[in-house]
Amino acid sequence: MGVTPAFVSTLVGLGFIGAFTSGLVGVGGAIVMIPLVFYVPPLLGVGSLDIKLVAGVTMAQVLAGSAMGAWTHGRGAMVHRSLALWGGTAMALGSLAGAVASRFVGGRVLLIVFAIMATAALPLMFVEPAQAGPDVRAESMPFSRAEAVCIPGLVGLLSGLVGAGGAFLLVPMLVAVMRVPLRLSIGTSLAIAGAGALLGFLGKLATGQVPLIPTIAVVAGSLPGASLGAHLSRRAPVGVLRVVLGAVIALAAARVWLDVILH
Repeated sequence: MGVTPAFVSTLVGLGFIGAFTSGLVGVGGAIVMIPLVFYVPPLLGVGSLDIKLVAGVTMAQVLAGSAMGAWTHGRGAMVHRSLALWGGTAMALGSLAGAVASRFVGGRVLLIVFAIMATAALPLMFVEPAQAGPDVRAESMPFSRAEAVCIPGLVGLLSGLVGAGGAFLLVPMLVAVMRVPLRLSIGTSLAIAGAGALLGFLGKLATGQVPLIPTIAVVAGSLPGASLGAHLSRRAPVGVLRVVLGAVIALAAARVWLDVILH
């Protein structure tokens, strides 16, 4: 099936939904976008993309959504810039390597890797987040440079393979392992994921895995969605954000595992 107006309109709407979730809970959008773009258009009968092209489209959406979300959160001093610099560099290099390698990996393997990433994030959601004192500024919070390189680097490698920004796994790891407060983790993860998505996108573009029209449609929908989600995130209670993030990850993991098992 070709690229029809109905298919393009559907992708614009899906881009808005994915990016709204991105800005709200600090995920790059892939945890929502990969299942949405892969399953919803065929379900509606408007078109379809194979998983490798879905990964390319999603990486572009993650780049746009993360950049918009990080900029919005950064205006509210909710981005740890030093951590974002170290983690973003490591994640970008890992994402580039994964994106180039994904050309040689089968579609079923990519689905399994994505499902494993989502499943690994779930238990981390039950770790009580650290609390930031009222007088603690984002830049004054200490962090381990070794962790800031190793954790985003590994997440970036896996994310580059499946076309995800990896923030859906990075946020729980920042909260549970590096003990970064949740609100600060949300903004910082978007900055780190954006850096990873940039090189990941370039890697997929260079290897012919980014379809032009579907990508433009998804990105067009993602820009307003990311901005709206980030604005609401700054006003929502932390407990609500944790519940929403956990629910998004659980639903996506369950749907992809079901597909892997049945097919």
